Amino acid sequence: MSRHYADTLLKWRYLFLVLMLGCAAVAFYGGQFLGFSTDYRVFFSKENPQLQAFEELQNTYTKNDNVLFVLAPKDGNVFQRDVLAAVEWLTEESWQIPHSIRVDSISNFQNTYAAGEDDLIVEDLIYQAETLSADDIASIKQVALGEPLLVNRLISPRAHVTGINVTIQLPGVNEAIEVPETVAFSRELAASFSEQFPDIDIYITGMVFMNNAFSEQSFKDMTTLVPLMFGVIFIVLALLLRSVTATLTTFVVIILSIVTAMGITGWLGIRLTPPAASAPTIIATLAVADCVHILVNFIHSMQKGMSKRDAMHESLRINLQPIFLTSITTAIGFMSMNFSDAPPFRDLGNIVAMGVMAAFVYSVTVLPALVMLLPVKVKLRQDGDVHLMDHFADFVVKHRNTLLITVGVVVFALVSQVPRNELNDEFVKYFEPSVDFRAHTDFATENLTGIYTIEYSLPSGESNGISDPGYLRDVAALSEWFRAQPAVLHVNTITDIMQRLNMNMHGDDKDWYRLPDNRELAAQYLLLYEMSLPYGLDLNNQLNVGKSATRLTVTLDSLSSNNLLKLERQAKEWMQNNTPNIVVDGASPSIMFAHIGKRNIESMLVGATVALILISGILIFALRSLKMGLISLLPNLIPAAMGFGLWALLVGRVGLALSVVASMTLGIVVDDTVHFISKYLRARREQGADAATAVRYAFHTVGTALWVTTLVLSAGFIVLAQSVFELNSSMGLLTAITILFALFADFFLLPSLLMAIDKKPMHRA
Repeated sequence: MSRHYADTLLKWRYLFLVLMLGCAAVAFYGGQFLGFSTDYRVFFSKENPQLQAFEELQNTYTKNDNVLFVLAPKDGNVFQRDVLAAVEWLTEESWQIPHSIRVDSISNFQNTYAAGEDDLIVEDLIYQAETLSADDIASIKQVALGEPLLVNRLISPRAHVTGINVTIQLPGVNEAIEVPETVAFSRELAASFSEQFPDIDIYITGMVFMNNAFSEQSFKDMTTLVPLMFGVIFIVLALLLRSVTATLTTFVVIILSIVTAMGITGWLGIRLTPPAASAPTIIATLAVADCVHILVNFIHSMQKGMSKRDAMHESLRINLQPIFLTSITTAIGFMSMNFSDAPPFRDLGNIVAMGVMAAFVYSVTVLPALVMLLPVKVKLRQDGDVHLMDHFADFVVKHRNTLLITVGVVVFALVSQVPRNELNDEFVKYFEPSVDFRAHTDFATENLTGIYTIEYSLPSGESNGISDPGYLRDVAALSEWFRAQPAVLHVNTITDIMQRLNMNMHGDDKDWYRLPDNRELAAQYLLLYEMSLPYGLDLNNQLNVGKSATRLTVTLDSLSSNNLLKLERQAKEWMQNNTPNIVVDGASPSIMFAHIGKRNIESMLVGATVALILISGILIFALRSLKMGLISLLPNLIPAAMGFGLWALLVGRVGLALSVVASMTLGIVVDDTVHFISKYLRARREQGADAATAVRYAFHTVGTALWVTTLVLSAGFIVLAQSVFELNSSMGLLTAITILFALFADFFLLPSLLMAIDKKPMHRA
């Protein structure tokens, strides 16, 4: 079949070339439909229980997407006239931010105090700051630093920084525009602020900026890493193949493969996300492998004196089946990512799978056709690389038993370290410290407040039940428990407002700073307070419509997923033991990201198992040998295990990105095994060679191509590891490590296994 295909292709190469370029053009047209998602929620499937809980909470209360400005006076003192005037100015201007529905700061904090016996005054804490006297400022400072709703939320305990929090409610009609325009306006506003108030540093963070950081950094990666990837491929191929034609035709295949995959992605309406945006880099890397196998054999045949046509015919004949097998198995490995609980990784797997199959088609059609059209200069001699592989083969054959034992020890030593990996994640640390969002968020967390939260909707069980004294005591007790936890920065609770109102309605007597013990009084206080609040600063963000539940928001320091989930479990246990009437689960983006790593690993274990079964079945059928199929399992499984073992020693932390590496690399590492075994079997079946001779033949014919492709593949993923987006960088680095271990297994372990197990003579086919 391979021989017949080679004859047909070489005869009709012009027709094949035109047809393939036409198909690429049709796919390319779909690129105009590509879009980019800027919502962190895309990391969670619609069935994700944490996402469902979070959306239910947001549908009950106002949404909590936000932009947070953190102001840091250079002299470290917020409470001075010019700084307070700056806060007041930025608070007013922030209402102009697109899609803003609420602005909170110390300037518009609704301060309450008593006037007479029964009157309640509700007014902005700061008004016309430029007219304030020193006594006024001292009084404002005393109120602000004594108010639990403000400290560690909008003012630091030592008053050296303050914040303006803008609540954003995105329409969700066109997220590709809504988030960037909100971010752009906020940045322009920050720039104007810096011009007017040069003595105050300004930092910007919040969930809207996190959304934007995902897309912004992905675009930066695409504009930097893809060109870098092409540069690496060009240099490596130019040095190793030493042929301008071979290098250029490989680039054509790479470009066509990327264009086809991304174009089909556009036609299918798949929106790009940060992980999926790395697909072009991965496709470029994988596309090289097919080309290298064809070109290396082609060049070697010409060096031995074959004509150009005969050399290409022979290369296609011996490589068509293994390249097809490796493409199928690689595609299966990436498609197993459909088991992921995170849709972006499903999309990444599907896009790369399309690119891999496109690369196969172009490498066995466009590549040979172009090579036949372009001049190829080859010296009629056997190059040193082949001699080196022959010497290496002799070494492996001679020391096969020693290698089997030594490699076994190395494998065992690394694999035994795998359990030391800890499943842990911090979504803010998905970004390198050099990224503005990460740097500004770190500053905000260290000096004012964080963006990690746990939120609860605490039900009272009845309409207007939030005024029930027993319910309020439970909410207050839970709030105090959270405040006692080391990682908690702030607790936003309705009970603080109720205690302050009770004090106000008793002549501001501090002895009455406690919860009202009468339901009717509590309801009256709350009604009076709500009627006095200005537009946009109501309690809709804390109370549901029927006043049967309240929202409790716990702001945390930067926590790992393990510590966050531990805190959530402890809170639920505390509720079960102390407030049995309000035992609920927490919900927030932090909780969602904390759960996703564990859920993804569990789902990807299923995916990897399915992929392994499919790949093994294909290999057994294609190689026509149950024994060879089973032998291939070991070098296919070991690289990922060794990679995670080394990762345990180097890093020791496995998060969302690494949960897909085992499945993703399974299809890639099979490539080396398939090419080596196929050449080994060709020698055994066609030449009647014994195992040792067949091993030498395999090294002679495919050894160079294997280490060249491994070098290119690992270099490509190391380029991806340079991403400032941790999901891509850690995935790229561990994949590169795994690919290198795959070559180690196929050069040292696999030949030794074959010679140890496959001793029975095999007659010529």
